[in-house]
Amino acid sequence: MTYVITQPCIGVKDGTCIDVCPMDCIHGTDQDNMLFIDPEECIDCGGCVPACPVDAIFPENEVPEKWRDYTRINADYFKDKR
Repeated sequence: MTYVITQPCIGVKDGTCIDVCPMDCIHGTDQDNMLFIDPEECIDCGGCVPACPVDAIFPENEVPEKWRDYTRINADYFKDKR
């Protein structure tokens, strides 16, 4: 299992989650409108969840139905970067 960043992050990109991630697996560029968690690097520690000021991060199996596409969106973000 991994954690997934969802819609509330769009336009916010606070970055606090990046600071608390022990695996440095949360990424995004200045051009991206949100941040992304690399599902292959995430160790499921959950430290990013309470750090997110907009409650955008969920365990993969608990992503609200309306944001389920973000599981794929997060994974797809890293496909071309490997």
